[in-house]
Amino acid sequence: MRLRQIQRWIVAGRAESFEQMSDLPKNLRLELDTEFVPLGTKIAKHLIASDDTHKLLVELHDHRLIECVLIQEDTRRTACISTQVGCAMGCVFCASGLDGVARNLTSGEILEQLIRLRNLTPPDGRLTHVVVMGMGEPMANLDNLVEALDIAGRKDGLDIGARHITISTVGLPPKMKRLANLGKQYHLAVSLHAPNDALRSRIVPTNEHTGIEAIIAAADEFFAKTGRQVTYEYVVLGGLNDGIEHARELARLLHGKRAHINLIPFNSVEGLPYRRPTTESLDAFIAALRQSGVSVKVRKRKGSEIDAACGQLRRKVEAEK
Repeated sequence: MRLRQIQRWIVAGRAESFEQMSDLPKNLRLELDTEFVPLGTKIAKHLIASDDTHKLLVELHDHRLIECVLIQEDTRRTACISTQVGCAMGCVFCASGLDGVARNLTSGEILEQLIRLRNLTPPDGRLTHVVVMGMGEPMANLDNLVEALDIAGRKDGLDIGARHITISTVGLPPKMKRLANLGKQYHLAVSLHAPNDALRSRIVPTNEHTGIEAIIAAADEFFAKTGRQVTYEYVVLGGLNDGIEHARELARLLHGKRAHINLIPFNSVEGLPYRRPTTESLDAFIAALRQSGVSVKVRKRKGSEIDAACGQLRRKVEAEK
């Protein structure tokens, strides 16, 4: 009974101390306060952008740092969460993996990101969507991620339906197939970033061990088993993967598939040599895809003045230390 009360206070009541849990006996609150904390993480930094995007730098029990973001637009409130401290995938444009991976997050550490972001919404507010696109490779920590999302999805949890959750991956075919076999209704987003193996291996080093063919096959299996359309994420790097020939090759690669391409113009990261595509090259890239009958959208840039892209704030704070 007490555990249910505590859970209700943390999840529904937004309590961040035992003292706030007024229906617990005072002596129990005092006893709990000497041994436990309601939340095992701390907010090390909280930044707010002019478009009402919130970024949290979260300190874990071992003093490591992760990031999560609340993106708000009209009635839609999307939480972007991390699954690892750092990342081992080594994507050349990404700040999250510049220092490698330290460890997986526990299911509790993943869930607490959602709770802390939900606590930033108005008193009667809730999270409407979740994108698992923060620090780390979600498929490398799939068990803990699914456990956290299962709790978040319960009516007595955060009540976030699986159809409102998108899990991103750089492309780990065995884990993608395992996710498909779980029988969940999550969306899958595959970080493709190139239309051929030679270019993709330059941008995503792990591609040398997998290859685009195996990744596409696993994505097709996911669609066949779940009926959920797969999104292909494509970070557009000026002068590297933004040519008309790349767009046409990408269209051929996904021809005949129920797929959608989400283009993400690169945001500059200090210490990296890559640049944002020009407006002209991006427009030509989009036109070439649409002429080939491909569904494509350009991701809106949110929270740019607070380094909302994952990994940047963490690196800045650690450099200051």
